[in-house]
Amino acid sequence: MTLQIAFWASVALVLYAYLGYPIVLALVAVLRNRTVAKADIRPAVSFIITAHNEAGRIREKLENTLGQEYPSGLFEVIVASDGSSDQTDEIVRSYAPRGVHLVRASERKGKEAAQKLAVAAASGEVLVFSDVATRLAADGVSRIVRAFADSTVGCVSSVDHAVDGDGRPSGEGLYVKYEMLLRRLETKAGCVVGLSGSCFAARRDVCREWATDVPSDFDTVLRAVRMGLRGVVDGDSVGYYQTLSDGSKEFERKVRTVLRGIPVVTRNVAMLNPVRYGLFSWQLFSHKLCRWLAPVATLVAFGVNAWLAPTSTLYAALFVVQAGFYALGVAGLLSQIVWRHALLRVPAFFVLVTISTLQAWYRYVRGDRIVMWAPSER
Repeated sequence: MTLQIAFWASVALVLYAYLGYPIVLALVAVLRNRTVAKADIRPAVSFIITAHNEAGRIREKLENTLGQEYPSGLFEVIVASDGSSDQTDEIVRSYAPRGVHLVRASERKGKEAAQKLAVAAASGEVLVFSDVATRLAADGVSRIVRAFADSTVGCVSSVDHAVDGDGRPSGEGLYVKYEMLLRRLETKAGCVVGLSGSCFAARRDVCREWATDVPSDFDTVLRAVRMGLRGVVDGDSVGYYQTLSDGSKEFERKVRTVLRGIPVVTRNVAMLNPVRYGLFSWQLFSHKLCRWLAPVATLVAFGVNAWLAPTSTLYAALFVVQAGFYALGVAGLLSQIVWRHALLRVPAFFVLVTISTLQAWYRYVRGDRIVMWAPSER
């Protein structure tokens, strides 16, 4: 009986994390439907680009940024060089006549540390943070600042749009669309739980207490919520980025993302208190904690199911279904053919996320911590 309880409890957690939460969230979104009062405002903007040894891509990023359709007197561009040792700094300095400012860390300390230097140098009312690999439409900045006309909004996330080397939707598209769906529903319900690290914006006041040892796209939302504000996603602001062609790098990126996110929750465990933070505490618990615990529950469910399989036809059938699903997922990770079939992407990414999250938990329990973050080469 104990094994059966363990099995069904584990299955329930996995189903809730991936299906139950978005279903309940959709119902809450319908009942609350907190719209964002957008308007065509033009606050002073500081556009911050973080770079480490990006000589090969920084020109393209700067040209894309300088091509923004925004009043020049209200738009400043700051490149935060995280101790770059190649030609990145020299290239950025060559853009000084066009108004680009360089702030440089004397030694490499990580993305957030470099961002903190830029925040201190910024003069804008709204700060926009963007990775070198992300491209924006010409009206990208004009669109993302519109949400700040709503006084309840403290930070705004762009929408991720993954493309391959030819600019076509990539194999990761299904997973990204799922995440974007959650953010849209969370915005209608109240507040997103995380921002897009590739491009997000925040009010200057939200950025004053800038932590350098946790991911800024996650911590910024928590700071906004503690200030009584909320984070939202702007469906009109799209950040285009190229997916990783190397599957092992994608795996490593997901491991790093979870490993860096866990300490944020443990450090802010008080925000799981619904008495103080209301609906957001449920969202934080469901979107982050349940999602990170789901792979552990998956492992438990598979192991217990294997033990129960000989005891009944039901458990034998369930074990066959599980084994087949995971086998298909592993095959998907080993074969690029899978990415051409939408239905086969689900088991492949489920296996990828499960294994990478388990690896992250193993490293976290072992004592590993990642303070220095660098974007993956694409």
